Amino acid sequence: MNPATRLRTLLREQRLVVAPGAYDCITARMIRHAGFPAVYMTGSGTSASLGYPDYGLVGLTEMADNAGRLAAAVDIPVIADADTGYGNELNVVRTVQEYERRGVAGLHIEDQEMPKKCGHLEDKSLVSLDDYLAKIRAAAAARRNPDFLVIARTDSRAVLGFEEAIRRANAALAAGADMSFVEAPQTPEEVAAVPRLVRGPCLLNMVWRGKTPLAPLADVEAMGYRVAILPSLLFRSVLGMCERVLGELRDTGRHPELETNLTVAEGFRRMGGDFWDPLRTRFRTPAEGEVMKAAE
Repeated sequence: MNPATRLRTLLREQRLVVAPGAYDCITARMIRHAGFPAVYMTGSGTSASLGYPDYGLVGLTEMADNAGRLAAAVDIPVIADADTGYGNELNVVRTVQEYERRGVAGLHIEDQEMPKKCGHLEDKSLVSLDDYLAKIRAAAAARRNPDFLVIARTDSRAVLGFEEAIRRANAALAAGADMSFVEAPQTPEEVAAVPRLVRGPCLLNMVWRGKTPLAPLADVEAMGYRVAILPSLLFRSVLGMCERVLGELRDTGRHPELETNLTVAEGFRRMGGDFWDPLRTRFRTPAEGEVMKAAE
């Protein structure tokens, strides 16, 4: 089953698909190892892994290549940030083609102007509703696999208000999007209202210390959301851990105690060692058919 179809199957089987955010193959594999059904490729984390803030400085090829690495590293679906689609409808078509070709199961495209910003920062600018809907139509038409998930993100809550965010979400679904992503609702009441007011499946973005109040996943599911992403869960955890252990090393001159009991070998097992180790000797012994042919 291809990744897009696998994601559609998940959405039929589960009321809520939880996809923590990964920015490289290590974090993607750890999400898979923890038993989550899907991976979300975070745009902010991808930008940071290349040394940039989430200010729209990373382009299509860099984002698509990272999405492809994540998709190749795990056997669960990857949903990926595709920012604004990197231009107009022409660019959106190519964006969908590039992500789909790399094995991504779905993506989201937003209505910010370029250069965009993280949805939980201030001073964002939006494209017109007509321009936004043209991009959504282009994305829906560009996919080869009808199961490839097109998610329409709107950042209009922070710029034009909650009612306009709902209006844009519903318009995007009518234009061909499969799911709506209303970015950064700002109160618990708004979070709960989105699935009631949007006429289609909804995604909730759960960002630590962001604009959106956090809620237990059971509550998110009960509200009616179909996907929950946690884009900064690992990215910011790694930042905090790096600051702690590097500060301790600098101040004490000793190797810090790590918050893990993984041995070196167990660490490599998380990265697929059990698959690669048998290959060291597997091909040293001729196959049965090969031996018979050699004897002839």
